[in-house]
Amino acid sequence: MDRRHFLQTGVSAGVVLTGVDTFAYDKWGSPVYPTGWGGRFEEVTAFRVGNYSGGFEGMFPHNKIAASSNVMGMTENVINDFSYRWGFSKKTIDDYLNSWPTTGILISRDSNIFIEKYRHDRTSQMRLTSWSMAKSVSSLLLGICLDKKLIDSYDDLVQKYLPELEGTLHGGVTLRNLSNMSSGADISHERDNKKIYPNIFFSSTGSIAKSVQAWNQKSEEQGRRYNYNELCPLTLGMVIRKVSNKSISAFAESVLWQPMGAESNATWSTDSERNEFNCVGFAATLRDWARLGILVANKGLSNGNQVVSERWINECTTWSELDKQVKFGVPSNRFGYKAHMWHSKPDGSRLYFNGHHGQRVIIDMPTKTVLVHTAVQHEGNWQAELFELFDSATKI
Repeated sequence: MDRRHFLQTGVSAGVVLTGVDTFAYDKWGSPVYPTGWGGRFEEVTAFRVGNYSGGFEGMFPHNKIAASSNVMGMTENVINDFSYRWGFSKKTIDDYLNSWPTTGILISRDSNIFIEKYRHDRTSQMRLTSWSMAKSVSSLLLGICLDKKLIDSYDDLVQKYLPELEGTLHGGVTLRNLSNMSSGADISHERDNKKIYPNIFFSSTGSIAKSVQAWNQKSEEQGRRYNYNELCPLTLGMVIRKVSNKSISAFAESVLWQPMGAESNATWSTDSERNEFNCVGFAATLRDWARLGILVANKGLSNGNQVVSERWINECTTWSELDKQVKFGVPSNRFGYKAHMWHSKPDGSRLYFNGHHGQRVIIDMPTKTVLVHTAVQHEGNWQAELFELFDSATKI
């Protein structure tokens, strides 16, 4: 039974394939933490902890990204009395973890770890899924393609590198506008993911390339409006594969993961053709997520290697006239966006990777403080509290 058929039949009929007694666990799956399609991808809360920490690897085809033979060392300088203000209260990390369904949190500055805690029986050896934080990993790979002259210009049209898309909507979009979620396509994240995920990701015959090529509905000229959607990063992924002549995972392994000094393997979920579904699906340990944040904080330098250029990190943290639709305060008065990076300050000094259900890597550029957060739900005011917590961490 393929993934699409299961979603259309077995789940709707209440079938659970894991063989786990559905009364044996609570809302978040404790103490069993089941995995598999019984969780209906991400709908059933009791399956999220298990699926978000390795279960997806048993559900979807994926490519492996091998760890480095030259690991970037990290030291533990745990601060046991760390606290932050939240409203009228003084709170600790444990207070935060007791309030929200977080699976892991890590705070570091450069290679020094101040805080590292896990909940729901997760451990430092587990790969925790990114959801849309994968888009920010794709951004780093795009920057490396520019650094290596595999791509001539950030403002080139996609069809320069993918002639098979000439004459299509996405073929005529610039790489800049794709990375800024400004393709001009008539697409809605809320409405159209119900088509994109079943057609590309869940299906045993799904194809990223065919879906991108066929999506030609246009709502406006490119570059005019920020419109968050999955086809922008998926199209960029097609370009990265083409110019590198490798899978995105193989390219990431050779130019990002190993030079950065990753200590553990990562994985990236794929479509049926083994092409990475690079808008989501990247999974790594908390410490390796932190290494990605440290790389950004150090302007692309990691483990003694200039992995991605300072020029690209500067591009990700500034806005030109060509980026005015994503400048801080324009998409929302609470954030800005640039090259698949989110921003919580108008000067570009605090950026973050952002994923569904509470996945975050937050980076404070002036202090080089990095916070990694993984979770299984985004409801509630947790993000405001997390940013207050992070503010206190930058003052350590």
